[in-house]
Amino acid sequence: MMNDTIESYLFDPTVGKISTIIIGVAVIWLLVRVIQRNLLSRIQGNDNHYRAKKISNYAGYFLTIVLITVVFSDKLGGFTVALGVAGAGIAFALQEVIASFAGWLAIMFGDFYKTGDRVQLGGIKGDVMDIGVLRTTIMETGEWVDGDLYNGRIVLIANSYVFKEPVFNYSGDFPFLWDEIKVQIQYGSDYDMARELLLEIGNKVAGDLSDLSKLQWGHLQNKFRLEEAKTDAMVSLVINENFVEFTLRYVVGYKKRRATKTELFTQILKAFESSNGAIKFVTATLQLVEAPDFNVNMKRER
Repeated sequence: MMNDTIESYLFDPTVGKISTIIIGVAVIWLLVRVIQRNLLSRIQGNDNHYRAKKISNYAGYFLTIVLITVVFSDKLGGFTVALGVAGAGIAFALQEVIASFAGWLAIMFGDFYKTGDRVQLGGIKGDVMDIGVLRTTIMETGEWVDGDLYNGRIVLIANSYVFKEPVFNYSGDFPFLWDEIKVQIQYGSDYDMARELLLEIGNKVAGDLSDLSKLQWGHLQNKFRLEEAKTDAMVSLVINENFVEFTLRYVVGYKKRRATKTELFTQILKAFESSNGAIKFVTATLQLVEAPDFNVNMKRER
């Protein structure tokens, strides 16, 4: 009796299919792990290694689904109509999930951004840590922290946002930014000296990126239709009724804006203070002037 029961289980088609699936899945993922350990470890570059690992994992999922479909293909014929109706309902209920999956495909093959890029997506700015099938993981910068520094908050953003909102990439084909600082000085200062000092300091602090950024801009021009851009430091001047304002424009790496601005202001303070009063910063001061004379005529009434 026991032998008959065992034989019935052993020769049951469903049991055989389940066993085939278990063995097949084990073989598939064993091969994936072997490939990741032996072949992917030879790939140079963190970004290429990350992409290859992701692709190998997705290949494992795909082969698993194919195996299950092939094994149970004879059972699926009668459910075609039912699956079609259910699929329409599922597609409507999971439209956000489907949009996120489509967003993942757009990200992976549309060159929106990659891991390590600094982006602003869905109102969140930070560095991309991981690009999943449904969500992008970002290490956030800013908010209550000044500058472009990490605040420690990890944000998960649905990939569907690439179709809904602009995607700002700070480190794509051109990993540099143009930044500006404004300096106000008093009327009567030596304007030529101020301009020369600002230009000299800008070239000294940020000038090493001029040639590199110009080369990158040339590559960008070959890829897109763009005009020639000035990557050297430049100084412009505007005036108003209270002070003279100089603007120093320069190119900086997207991760070094705050440090570069600190160094520039430090050098500018030292240079202006060493000008022996030729250049004076604008300060909030109150100037008192002498009151005019008043002539008072007093008539005595009788």
